[in-house]
Amino acid sequence: MRLNYLAKAIGLTMMYIGLVILTPIIAALYYHDFTSITPFVTAALISISFGWIFMKLVPGTSDLENLNDIKKAEALFIVAVSWIIFGIISGIPYLFYGISPLNALFESVSGITTTGATILTNFDYPKAFFFWRALTQWLGGLGIIVLFVAILPQFAVAGRQMFFAEAPGPTEDKFTPRIRNTASALWKVYAGLTILNIILFIIAGMPKFDAVCNSLSTLSAAGFSPNPESIMGYHSNWINWITIIFMFLAGASFNIQYKAVVQKNPLVLFKNEEFKLYFSLVMFMAVLITISLILNTHYSIFQGFTDALYQVVSITTSTGSANVDFIQWDYTSKLLLFIVMFMGSCSGSAGGGIKMVRWLIVYRAMKSELIRILHPNAIVNIKVDNKTVPAEVARQIVVYVFYYFIIFGITSIIISIIEHNSVIGLAGSITALGNIGPGFEQMTGPMSSFNGIHSASKGIMIFNMLVGRLELIPFVVMLQKDFWSLKDN
Repeated sequence: MRLNYLAKAIGLTMMYIGLVILTPIIAALYYHDFTSITPFVTAALISISFGWIFMKLVPGTSDLENLNDIKKAEALFIVAVSWIIFGIISGIPYLFYGISPLNALFESVSGITTTGATILTNFDYPKAFFFWRALTQWLGGLGIIVLFVAILPQFAVAGRQMFFAEAPGPTEDKFTPRIRNTASALWKVYAGLTILNIILFIIAGMPKFDAVCNSLSTLSAAGFSPNPESIMGYHSNWINWITIIFMFLAGASFNIQYKAVVQKNPLVLFKNEEFKLYFSLVMFMAVLITISLILNTHYSIFQGFTDALYQVVSITTSTGSANVDFIQWDYTSKLLLFIVMFMGSCSGSAGGGIKMVRWLIVYRAMKSELIRILHPNAIVNIKVDNKTVPAEVARQIVVYVFYYFIIFGITSIIISIIEHNSVIGLAGSITALGNIGPGFEQMTGPMSSFNGIHSASKGIMIFNMLVGRLELIPFVVMLQKDFWSLKDN
């Protein structure tokens, strides 16, 4: 790896992150909250200053006009470090509101990774605080690098490697000839859906500021809300169903949604195998939980299906928003929700988790192996959407799923030991790794705060959140000795 390239990219990223951090000042000025200006100006100056110093201290950085020939290993490193830096810097404003450093980092990383697990025990904070909290999620939904690729000329060419290092999903699926245009198109779809969500929330009776914050959180498949009771606090089935629709869209591939808009044909979505699996599993699990709620509680069919579908969509897409306290549900319903935590959303979406296309490929890889056992000479190709999946890609996906469960198993055991509670360990691990948000105990439930868990558990969950958002590979690759070679080749 070349230090001057790393310094240039990371330095630029830090400087532009600093500019983004100034955004909540608009909310502070609008609501005459002048005390909230200092936290964001301070964080911005720190980020910009360190970014500038970083580029000046490393020899050869000033000679680089662009980053056009950046290498894949360098791109992986830049993306991983950028997200760590973003998590640290975006937590600085929280310190000014009396939040401890560890809790500030937890809240910040939970925001940028769109996990939505909060340490807040009260919601008596200014509007600028909640706006920044929501904005970090929205920026993290598609990714800060994808944003910079879309708007910054320095990343116009080099952005390809960084784009695919950050973008969620196992395949390099682009729908315009130039990667910068692809990133721009993604953000247009993303921003357009967000604006539409805001409008519909306001029409449904949600306060305007809450509508903005909740929409930023919904389209990013995150979960933070300025209301301490999340969406449940608005007591509206209209708002529930609007949230369900936009959470579902947040978990579907923006690539496919873009094509549906361009072709003016929403049915193109159902020509995509991953979307069909996504839709089918969501509906199937929602129906199962509805039946469980009707049989084991006093739910009506309509309300049971509404609440079941809301939570299934919320957890599948890793949004983590809640319209009910599902901790109070029966054991079977909660067990089904725990299974949903392993499903994941679609590749190329704002959602987290393993991703539907990976499960599809794993299933077909297993099926092909069974066929080869029966017919040793048979040539069996794995196909998705009538396209053959290269054997190397299929192998990488199987390895990815293996590492995912290894990390889940190890971290869940450690958290269980620390907390003396296996439920917190299992749910806390997967909710962080899958960027989901709520767990299944009173300390980690949808209406609870993670503030009460042990500091060590918070540290492990911070690690899981970052690893889950970057989909393991950059971190796993960085464990290899060869990765740290400073040679140009």
